[in-house]
Amino acid sequence: MTPTHKQSDPSEEKSPTTEKQTGKGSASAVQSVDRAVSVLEILARHGEAGVTEIADELDVHKSTAFRLLGVLENRGLVAQAKDRGKYYLGAGVLRLAGAAAVRLDISQEGVPVCRELADELGETVNIAVLDDDAAVNIMQARGTASVTAQNWLGRRTPLHATSSGKVLLAHMPPTLREGLLARPLPRFTDRTITGASMLRAELEAVVEQGYGLTIEELELGLAAVAAPIRAHDGKVIASISVSGPVYRLNTDRLPELAKRTVAAGAELSRRMGYGF
Repeated sequence: MTPTHKQSDPSEEKSPTTEKQTGKGSASAVQSVDRAVSVLEILARHGEAGVTEIADELDVHKSTAFRLLGVLENRGLVAQAKDRGKYYLGAGVLRLAGAAAVRLDISQEGVPVCRELADELGETVNIAVLDDDAAVNIMQARGTASVTAQNWLGRRTPLHATSSGKVLLAHMPPTLREGLLARPLPRFTDRTITGASMLRAELEAVVEQGYGLTIEELELGLAAVAAPIRAHDGKVIASISVSGPVYRLNTDRLPELAKRTVAAGAELSRRMGYGF
């Protein structure tokens, strides 16, 4: 019986020039991403699979499946059992899953800590994580004095103009931090720090004192204090902040708020495995 062969993908037969001329380059790229994700889903479902099996499930030529597996293998997302030639999910998938799990763990562990701090201080308490060049709030609790405060949950906020952002920025790898400081820093109020050298000095103070402060740097009338949250290895993975109006978070009260916020950050760090 003569074996049948799958029809070659049109995208494989087109040169980059042809793709540009026909305007299908973007569509081809999206299709490749979709197929790569499908490969990961196939391996997750079966545990392991060979090139032929993957090609059959994707309904593509074997050369296309082999190319997709090669790219995923280079990124550590799949690995190959050399003795059997089968592919399986690689350690890179665990790394990505771990990053997502950290956010989930912080949200879950942060609920009682945030609630207790908000009840004690009467202010809004947030947990934020780094999201590229911003801080995004993934957990929020409101105290009795902040019933009319705005909702910060899910909001991306600038690193240089928020207390949480300063904490995350201060504990970034130096190369990454300098790359962000090299960009123009938007001004939100007259008190926003937009000079890289002045911001560097403030970030050094954040590391030294263990917390970050902002007073009317993002919004007029708003003040906040934040402290780091560490993973088991000591890496800063999030920050916890207390925010409220400047007439309540004044210079007399901020030192005590900073002390309590640092303690809450330490408790959350302990819950995340730090110090064991």
